[in-house]
Amino acid sequence: MIKRLDQLKAPATTDGRQIRSRSAMHQTLLQLLEQKTLEQISIRELAAAAGIGHATFYRHYSSKEALLNDLAADEIRHMVQLTLPLLSESDSSAAWLEMCSYVDQHRQLWTTLLTGGAASAVKEELLQISREIAEQLYGDQPRANSDEMELTLILSVTTILETLSWWLRQARPFKPQKVAGILQSRVEFRSAP
Repeated sequence: MIKRLDQLKAPATTDGRQIRSRSAMHQTLLQLLEQKTLEQISIRELAAAAGIGHATFYRHYSSKEALLNDLAADEIRHMVQLTLPLLSESDSSAAWLEMCSYVDQHRQLWTTLLTGGAASAVKEELLQISREIAEQLYGDQPRANSDEMELTLILSVTTILETLSWWLRQARPFKPQKVAGILQSRVEFRSAP
């Protein structure tokens, strides 16, 4: 079991204004990404639509890409926190179903993240979290196994995200149970490298 799951949580702040501003920027970016690409969105437009000042945006983020990365990181962390405890069980079907159900319940958000401008940020964040988990679980393995684990992580994350992205683009999407079964049959999580 992962001993330091708490490290996957986003840095917390207790300042209500910061929390509201951050949430408003996340929601506004998602809404704007439904209408246009990240490149077409200006920071002034985003700040105005979020109801914050231009300077407030820069107190939180250095760029709109940084905001997008933060949003993607929050979603990935949340999904991992839901599914990670279930993956450690002998039958991983519950973890796959939990992941697919979460994505389905938040379909609009994940469609934006995976089929829009955030796909690469989502992939990098999931790879980073997967590397951290693998390091905690298998950090004492020889280098050859470490290289093999890195390739396994890349292939697994790519398969997961491409499958979810494909599912979200379907006009008549499958139920989460069907997609969970597809993922379970194609992505193998091993107990040791």
